[in-house]
Amino acid sequence: MAAPKMAAKMAAALPDPVLLRVLALLPLRDRLRAARVSRRWRRLVQDRVLWADVDLSPHKLTSKTLWQLVRHRLGDSLRTLRVRGTLLAGGRQRLLSPALLAALAKRCPRLSQLCLAEADLRPLPYESFPASITALELSRCEIPAAWFCGSAARALPRLQHLVVRKVPAFSNQHLLNVSSRCRLKTLTLSGTYRVTDAGIQSAAPHLEELERLVLRHCVVTDSALHFIGRHVKRLRFLEISGADSLTNAGLACLAALEGLETLRLDRCHKFSPDAIAALCRALPRLRNLKLDGADFGDEAMGKIQASVPSCSFSHTP
Repeated sequence: MAAPKMAAKMAAALPDPVLLRVLALLPLRDRLRAARVSRRWRRLVQDRVLWADVDLSPHKLTSKTLWQLVRHRLGDSLRTLRVRGTLLAGGRQRLLSPALLAALAKRCPRLSQLCLAEADLRPLPYESFPASITALELSRCEIPAAWFCGSAARALPRLQHLVVRKVPAFSNQHLLNVSSRCRLKTLTLSGTYRVTDAGIQSAAPHLEELERLVLRHCVVTDSALHFIGRHVKRLRFLEISGADSLTNAGLACLAALEGLETLRLDRCHKFSPDAIAALCRALPRLRNLKLDGADFGDEAMGKIQASVPSCSFSHTP
């Protein structure tokens, strides 16, 4: 019994800023349990600092639990919220509702980033999301065809950052609507097999302010890179991964991106060392080059690295 008492005394002697840092490291469930220790700990658990970035994704939540958090814990200090549904687990309970999102918008007017994973969002109107959101992340979610379309496309007027990972319904039309009505700064498309060259062609003229683009395992060809190089001139970061249809001809189109600072190519097997080196020489601001999954050999890698002497270079076979 001496050890717990000693630990309690040591904790009691710590100043509030130190305890806040300790509480910030705890999972949400343990943090809420810590509020039962004493009045002081309860006061600290309610501190605004601890509720700016809330990650609920490790927990199996019910709609009732989420309502309680919105009403009693989440407030105007909330900036980022991460929530995981039960779509992959076969759950049928609807976690989010228009009423809950309306309450979230009212209670948390400064919420800027919303990350949703494994959630069935098909019954949820897009316009019910809080208008304060500037970053939306969707991972393995189901969305309705009407999202981002028509008058609903104006529901998130401040949206600048969009991440879409393995959302099977996300299509060319979704991409066109969100790009034409929002001034996107960053865009990540991963495993969105319904987005094709035609979708990139239609959206690219509306992505003139885009600074970061990630394409992972997308069904695109050299034509998509042509329109990216032609229209997305402010791009500073570009990652292309698992695009087996891309060739040296498409890679050469990226030479028009004179402001590109970081280029990551992962498992793009049809790119040759000479084409990569030529592209690097054509990009005056390139400072970071990363090649993964490329088996070129030491001599070819040395040639690529020599083409960008002022650039940070990394390679993983």
